[in-house]
Amino acid sequence: MENYDIKRRDNPRILLFLWLNLILTSLLLLGLARQQFFKKDTYEDMERRQTERRIFLPGPRGDIYDRNGNLLVGNRPHYSASVILDDLRPEFRKEYSKLIRSARSQIEVESADKRTPARLPDYYQLKWEARTNVIQKYLDIIESVTQRSSALKESKIIRHFNEQLLLPLPLTQDLNASEYAQLIERLPVHSPINIHTSSARYYPYKELAAHTLGYVQNVNPDLSLLPKDGIKNFTYKTKIGKTGIENTFNKNLMGQNGYEIWQVDPLGYQNKQLELKPPKQGNDLITSIDIELQKVAEIALGNRTGAAIALDVETGEVLTLVSHPNFDLNDLSPYIPQNTFNEINDAGAWLNRAVQLSYPPGSTFKLITAIAGLKAGLIDESTTVNCPGVYRVGNRIYHCHQKNGHGTVNLEKAIAASCNVFFYDIGLKLGIDKINAEAKHFNLNEPTGIELPYETKRIVIPSKSWKRKTIGNGWTPGDTANTAIGQGFLLVTPLQMACTIASIARDETHTQPTLLAVTRNGSENHLQNSLPTGLSSDQRNLLLKGMQGVTSSIGTGRLIHIKDLPIAGKTGTADFRAHGKEVNLAWYVGFAPINNPKIALAVMVEGTKESDNYHGGSTAGPIAKDLFLAYQKKYLKR
Repeated sequence: MENYDIKRRDNPRILLFLWLNLILTSLLLLGLARQQFFKKDTYEDMERRQTERRIFLPGPRGDIYDRNGNLLVGNRPHYSASVILDDLRPEFRKEYSKLIRSARSQIEVESADKRTPARLPDYYQLKWEARTNVIQKYLDIIESVTQRSSALKESKIIRHFNEQLLLPLPLTQDLNASEYAQLIERLPVHSPINIHTSSARYYPYKELAAHTLGYVQNVNPDLSLLPKDGIKNFTYKTKIGKTGIENTFNKNLMGQNGYEIWQVDPLGYQNKQLELKPPKQGNDLITSIDIELQKVAEIALGNRTGAAIALDVETGEVLTLVSHPNFDLNDLSPYIPQNTFNEINDAGAWLNRAVQLSYPPGSTFKLITAIAGLKAGLIDESTTVNCPGVYRVGNRIYHCHQKNGHGTVNLEKAIAASCNVFFYDIGLKLGIDKINAEAKHFNLNEPTGIELPYETKRIVIPSKSWKRKTIGNGWTPGDTANTAIGQGFLLVTPLQMACTIASIARDETHTQPTLLAVTRNGSENHLQNSLPTGLSSDQRNLLLKGMQGVTSSIGTGRLIHIKDLPIAGKTGTADFRAHGKEVNLAWYVGFAPINNPKIALAVMVEGTKESDNYHGGSTAGPIAKDLFLAYQKKYLKR
């Protein structure tokens, strides 16, 4: 082998080593450059995900007003005493050390006693015990100031540490003004106890329009709507509408979320706030409700079970919508205590009886039978029927409410005195098909479509095919007689009857009720597609004479008579099975003034026990009278 001088520059071994070193160094530099320049964004994103956390701040909901600008639903401050867990870390460590020393001392004692085997401490359990002890200490301080008594479960603390570490841990919620003031005054300046402020719904009119306005529920935000940028999100509970207007217009009322972005340490505790975007309040809503008329109706209905609705005849706007029993909406905010839920549930107050329950309409349905008879040519000004107090249909006797009968009656007297015999006779001559068709003409077979959730679909406008399909029996003349006077299988809601009487007031067949102030919002008349009833002017005058006669000396609604306010209406009393027993219903529907209708009403009072002896004229009528008087005073005498 040839000998090489290792000091020579052209030594191939040295050259090989130099080239290898150059290549490897170049590769290293290229790799570093790739990491620094080409994958910079990837590593920055990884760093953000590891060190940053986002806290969402729910926006307050928009306010709700009545048609005259009165606040119906707003927001109030919701104060809670809470602690930031990051502030308590030194105390957690101190308490944990104390428990460890105590556990070790116990081990030494057990070791000295050879009869008892020494047990190693459960360090995991000691960690949570230490945290619970520290937090409980501050809860005790709060309770000594507020004189409240509450408990904080260890499971709640563990869940908060694991899921909501950056959020305040609430110790006592919904502090009243006095408790808030005492805590602010008596807590030391550097106390880790903070007064956290959020918003809760506030209802200035308490129980008024409770079912119409509705309430909200605290829920976790929809995770699918949160950003997908890899940063871990923490969220406070947000409020969504559960019932009523709060539910239907939830998207409009909901605020826009804000957020905070925090830099956190390796354990996940707060370090420094990096970004803040304040939340925004939701949109306000102007409703069609007149809270002054609503109050009149609620007071008039009192402690009785039932519903009352007032509509603007020209627009279909709902001026009042009452359902009793009701409840104070403030008792459901910011959350519903179990005792409150049970009380409302036991009273049957959750249901909105104006739209969620259906009832036989009783004699108020005679207006539909009358219109069908007029259009069919079976009734004119000369049509009379003799009422001896009973009416035979086949082998069965049907009674009039007037035991001795009304004698010879025409349409005007039959409506005014609510003669069953007259309408038995007309109904049988018409037949169920024409009665059914006329009821459908007024849309009584369909929900109204009002902007309220859970409107019932349990509506029955009976027909031959309906009975065969539902009950399995054929139709009988007795079924027609019962239907003609608003009994039998018929089931409608109070709101449907309010829409029907509003339609009759305009000489049309369809009223679309709305809870929005369409006149305030400048909307077009949404009743423009309603069809005419099909009555001639003479036929309509004949119908209205009978309806006006209801408040005359011979009428069933004479208690409703109001000086200088001509009213067209109809009373009704129906039998109904509810609460496991037979009870009666008192109805009234009507509108005023007759010559230029402005307001239409429907009132239904539901018997809840067999001793309730309710009648349309004496029970529902006075409630309607109070509403007519309030409307006359506010809107007609100007």
